[in-house]
Amino acid sequence: MSLFKKLFGGSEPPKGPEPTLYNGYTIFPEPMKEPDGYRIAARIEKEIGGEIKSHHLIRADMLHGADQAAEASIEKAKSMIDQMGDRIF
Repeated sequence: MSLFKKLFGGSEPPKGPEPTLYNGYTIFPEPMKEPDGYRIAARIEKEIGGEIKSHHLIRADMLHGADQAAEASIEKAKSMIDQMGDRIF
């Protein structure tokens, strides 16, 4: 049966980087593919008052590898959380 899944597209899509928990926030690294590499980007989420708040972080910084960009995205998101806290929402 797995042969048929491979032939007809039944396989699971590739997984992206795992989310990171930081000081009550969840950081989803989402580097953006660009012609020259990967742009640093992440989604920051936190539950406030029973509602999930979300902020999309996109930076001008570019890196050559997707893994490097994902790590840098997490670090930039942590820095933003430290500087702004809940004001990012």
